Amino acid sequence: MIYNWELRADYVRRVHSCMAREKRKLTGWRKWVSRIITIASVTVFIYAAYNLSDVLIDYYKNRQLMNDMQAMFYAADDEPTGDTVRPGFLPLLEQNEDVVGWITIDGTQIDYPIVQAEDNFHYLTRNFYHEESRAGSIYLDYRNDVHLNSENNVVVYGHRMRDGSMFENLTKYLDEDFFNANRTIEFDTLYDSYEGEVFAVYQTLTTFNYIQTHFDDANEFNGLLNNIYDTTLYTNDVEVTEDDKIITLSTCDYKLDENEGRLVLQAKLTKKQS
Repeated sequence: MIYNWELRADYVRRVHSCMAREKRKLTGWRKWVSRIITIASVTVFIYAAYNLSDVLIDYYKNRQLMNDMQAMFYAADDEPTGDTVRPGFLPLLEQNEDVVGWITIDGTQIDYPIVQAEDNFHYLTRNFYHEESRAGSIYLDYRNDVHLNSENNVVVYGHRMRDGSMFENLTKYLDEDFFNANRTIEFDTLYDSYEGEVFAVYQTLTTFNYIQTHFDDANEFNGLLNNIYDTTLYTNDVEVTEDDKIITLSTCDYKLDENEGRLVLQAKLTKKQS
């Protein structure tokens, strides 16, 4: 019996020793897993923080840039001067020869220069100084002529930025009360000044060719107007005919489609008297 008890005691010791070794191995493995998870979490946090700071810095730079542009534009004693470039645009043209206009909408942050390139992609991701930027620029469709001599549809593009800048505030027009209360757009070109009377706002897809700029005849333009009136969320007493010019403000929208969705605001243009 003594011998059996000794064998049993030895067996128990061995079992306990084995279990202890396994426990140490398991504990060590858990520690390594915990460390890996911690390192991964810290890495993700640092990466996210870096991206966030990069976005915030981009927003800040864009706001500072727009403030500088506004200061230059409004500092000049600006009056329409026929075929001569208006004084307010001269300091801007010294910085960027692509400047073609300015747009302002009361009740929004929209108060920006308009540029134009040889395509509709250059300023999509570049700022006033051609630098890479999430905000891009507010830019005129490359097919439009800044003189607007034969233009029926003047198309202007801009991004929607989360800080409310660029064309984000166009979303305010989705509210019917805002649509009815804020009906005027100030649109200036290098040579003339126009007032836009808002008459349509809607969310659509790129399959609707609302950005058509040239028309074979009045009937074709009238067809676009009919489609706009069929699509707009709200209507008012602004009458637009095939003899008028309109301005189309276009930006992204995600209600109908993440990639092809668009938010559109349109206004009837009337040239101001000198």
